[in-house]
Amino acid sequence: MDTIPAVLRRAADQYGAKPAYVDGDRTVSFTGILEAVRRTAAGYRERGFLPGERAAIWAPNSIDWVVAALAVSYAGGTLVPLNSRYTGHEAADIIDRSGASLVIVADGFLGRHQIDELRNASSLSNVREVIDIAALADLAVDPGAIDETAEAVTPDDVADILFTSGTTGQPKGAMSAHRQTVGVARAWGELGGVTADDRYLVVNPFFHAFGYKVGIVTGLTTGATLYPLATFDLDKTLALIESAQITVLPGAPAIYQSILAAPSRADHDLTSLRLAVTGAAVVPVVLIERMRAELGIDTVVTAFGMTEAVVVTMARDGDPTELVATTCGRAIPRMETRIDESGELLVRGDFVMLGYLDNPEATAEAIDTDGWLHTGDIGVMDEQGNLKITDRLKDMYISGGFNVYPAEVEQALMRMDGVTDVAVIGVPDERMGEVGKAFLVGTPSAEEVIAFAKDRLANFKVPRSVETVDALPRNLGGKVLKTELRNRN
Repeated sequence: MDTIPAVLRRAADQYGAKPAYVDGDRTVSFTGILEAVRRTAAGYRERGFLPGERAAIWAPNSIDWVVAALAVSYAGGTLVPLNSRYTGHEAADIIDRSGASLVIVADGFLGRHQIDELRNASSLSNVREVIDIAALADLAVDPGAIDETAEAVTPDDVADILFTSGTTGQPKGAMSAHRQTVGVARAWGELGGVTADDRYLVVNPFFHAFGYKVGIVTGLTTGATLYPLATFDLDKTLALIESAQITVLPGAPAIYQSILAAPSRADHDLTSLRLAVTGAAVVPVVLIERMRAELGIDTVVTAFGMTEAVVVTMARDGDPTELVATTCGRAIPRMETRIDESGELLVRGDFVMLGYLDNPEATAEAIDTDGWLHTGDIGVMDEQGNLKITDRLKDMYISGGFNVYPAEVEQALMRMDGVTDVAVIGVPDERMGEVGKAFLVGTPSAEEVIAFAKDRLANFKVPRSVETVDALPRNLGGKVLKTELRNRN
């Protein structure tokens, strides 16, 4: 069956003592991961966690994150990953809205006190227990009958809810069934030619579909050994590629640009790299050329995806450099794409989400009666179906591989004393792809605005610059003319 517990059990049967995860000095086999998941899932159950309930994880990449997440599925629950850089207010909002009854937190990550932040931000009325992920092993108990619970999970059960903000700034939870999460992970692995011989460095965060579904789950479907990184550290990454002979390294363009620009790159042997998959931003042709020529990566492909569908299109091995750099490739198996009369990209297929959690209106707006998901992106396709995104209907921009929704940032800034109006846009940045710029009507200084934002928003959402203006340009309907603001840069 296409369920996460079934895939985990098959991986343990097939790959046994082979390393599944390597994190620093810690190595865990496929058999070891299964056993840790079984015991942790039984621990969840002992604490009252029931099939159908939801559990949130707020932590950076680690083996413990993998165990905590897979144990949620094994116990029949639904996983709700949280961005590790969220503030306590942001995390608490998602926890409350998802109705999570269990929360696993990396308390102390980046020198913060996440558990205190949560308690100060919200009453967390639905939550029975908040657990420090460092104490995860203390939950483990004899598995007992937990395998029966895992076997009762069906492909159509909701496996995960990944929250993504819309242009209204209100986060929406995209729900995926087990068959979808497993299916897209398997498709991505097959297109990339990922095998049990691969050593896969996971820089992409596990809370993101790129890290969780085509990271953790792809590892289970292929038998690849995963090397999770809690944060992207350039020197550590270079050293790990060399020492572990990493073969697979997906990531945003900023990852590869940092590696290419690293002063110490020549000191490391990076020739083991064979597969790189990038996207999430415009990819310069010269970057693809340099990845192949200077890093020696044989297969460099680009892809287009979104939380609501995970992976939609993907370039293929052997595609020319120009095509890889200027398009997002073609629809993957079991997915189809088309451009409607307005130029909007529509997507349909097995991996389109079930819908938004507790939001039938938004679901109906996003997915039409024929099953087409309206992406909000403007694009064109060539005769072979290769997709090129040319503009966005939405104002979302991508900073360092993370989606940023200006409306959410604007709502936060409007709570600042002295701010009477604000608009945020994405502006080009050599390293991050795009960063935020705020146009402000009000009295606070740029430094004060940025400090205010840092206290309330994850770092990637914080505007990097602020311009004070007398008034925002608006049309007769009152809508801010963001194109006019972009033309000022």
